Amino acid sequence: MAYQSYVLVCGGTACCSSGGDKVVAEFKRILAEQKLDETVQVVTTGCLGFCEQGPIVKILPQGTFYVQVKPEDVKEIVAEHLVKGRVVQRLCYDPEQAKKLVAEANIPFYQKQYRIVLRNCGVIDPEKIEDYIARDGYKAIEKVLFEMTPEQVVEEILKSGLRGRGGAGFPTGMKWKFAMQQPKGQKYMVCNADEGDPGAYMDRSTLEGDPHSVLEAMTIAGYAIGASKGFIYIRAEYPLAIRRLEVAIEQAHDLGLLGKDILGSGFDFDIELRFGAGAFVCGEETALLQSIEGNRGMPRPRPPFPAVKGLWGRPTVINNVETLANIPVIINKGADWFNKIGTATTKGTKVFALTGKVNNSGLIEVPMGTTLREIIFDIGGGIRGGHQFKAAQTGGSTPRSTTSRSPRSARSWALAASS
Repeated sequence: MAYQSYVLVCGGTACCSSGGDKVVAEFKRILAEQKLDETVQVVTTGCLGFCEQGPIVKILPQGTFYVQVKPEDVKEIVAEHLVKGRVVQRLCYDPEQAKKLVAEANIPFYQKQYRIVLRNCGVIDPEKIEDYIARDGYKAIEKVLFEMTPEQVVEEILKSGLRGRGGAGFPTGMKWKFAMQQPKGQKYMVCNADEGDPGAYMDRSTLEGDPHSVLEAMTIAGYAIGASKGFIYIRAEYPLAIRRLEVAIEQAHDLGLLGKDILGSGFDFDIELRFGAGAFVCGEETALLQSIEGNRGMPRPRPPFPAVKGLWGRPTVINNVETLANIPVIINKGADWFNKIGTATTKGTKVFALTGKVNNSGLIEVPMGTTLREIIFDIGGGIRGGHQFKAAQTGGSTPRSTTSRSPRSARSWALAASS
């Protein structure tokens, strides 16, 4: 069915907790009542990022961006925008400049962002695999299985310069290479989704908005290192992310993108979920592995490293959600393309949860090398109440074993303001 307009409603946890699900229900009710549901489609998406202004509604093809939408606003949006083609200025980010700021691209919060990890969040319905496929989803795994050897895949990731986004920034391709070089036999691929830093919700939002990107990336990694089994270790208190992962895994199985003989290639790979009980220490990779094995989550000395001796004593690669979400794009667009983004030593982008006493809090993604000033004042809109900037904390406390040498990389911004 060809639709004339699309109503995208943020379906991330933040917007849902503010009544986003009720906004969706009201749109569907009124459109059906007025017999407009055959020309207008309502889509529940993942996080659009601007959490401070949620629930958010975006209308295509115009790209009109409405903020803090309540169920009682829906009738006016339908009558004015969808029927008469007139923007509801009072619901725009800045009603005084509605003509200029009506589209997402013109809102300062988005202007310095560059989305790779969050490329599909706020764009697709995360519970429809067809939406993911329509945006080059599973194109990378097809390319890998039929055009590349495991060695070529590892070399491409090495060449990209991608570093781990959840810890000390270790080169992702190097970790894969260590595991690939181990003797053939049972190997494992693990996704660390045990995001426990206070105020951090980057990985959770990525899984809520684009779960198939992580499934595809894990399958690519499994092919590269010779693993046939993957585990996603995720906190049990992330019910929306878990539900969307379960839906995505089932859909991937149904289309032959997970399980036995993927796409008729002869390669087998499957993924299971493992739920964490909220133990902060299980964010440390060796403690996480202990927990998956059914043991108490306690860090263990290294070496040997997991790539040599991990789950049940077998070679295991562990990457976090954000790291993995980059993989399909790197395979599709090439390492050289990824290399052009970021700094000389750290390529690509970084996702941050911007929280605290800042005007525009939310989920952001910026190129590596973006300054703290740009994040706080250009994207974040400065300090609330016109106060002077006082301090910022990047990241949070992190579990560290006695052998760990590097703190967790910056993952969220907590801001304070002077009075």
